Amino acid sequence: MRTELKKDEKILLITRQHWIRLLLPVFVWMVAATLLLWLPENKVTGFIITLVASIYPLYEYLNYKSNLWCVTNLRVVDESGFFSRYSKESPLDKINNVEYDQSILGRIFGFGDVDIQTAAELGETTYELIHHPKLLKDTITHAQEEYKKTQISNQATQLARAIASSHIMPSAPSQQMIADELHKLFELLQKGAITQEEYVAQKRKLMAG
Repeated sequence: MRTELKKDEKILLITRQHWIRLLLPVFVWMVAATLLLWLPENKVTGFIITLVASIYPLYEYLNYKSNLWCVTNLRVVDESGFFSRYSKESPLDKINNVEYDQSILGRIFGFGDVDIQTAAELGETTYELIHHPKLLKDTITHAQEEYKKTQISNQATQLARAIASSHIMPSAPSQQMIADELHKLFELLQKGAITQEEYVAQKRKLMAG
């Protein structure tokens, strides 16, 4: 991957298009090579043309290797192009929905299409012939869940520290109790015992004192 990772960023998955994408250029080259090499006129010319024609599948292979999708704990990176370069990234918190679609043939050979809907201007982007599309979809969904938990945990920790340190010493014990309650609320949220709305409401009550 050409894109540099940010601080504390970790790669969760790198995937590409399925190898079936290379079948057409290789097949076209093989047919052309067979016809040219079996021409009765000039086999040397046929061999040279065949050698030059091999640039086409080689070009497609280089593009195939350079066309990838990388899921990290912060974003989804889309890179493509060997000679020309293209790169696009979608932060996890800006992705609204991820869907995948597989035909019968796709399920047999392990390829399909993935739709990613974001809050950006482009809205929805469809990636075709993805290798193991369900794995890409599940990895993004799981990364979003972990990212949201991390953000909530960081907010709770920062609030607890702010409450515990922003008051004079006589009131410190009560503020520490509030900080402990915030952590308990967050644990309940992680376990699914309370909803996000209930968490926010209870946090406001504690902050109001």
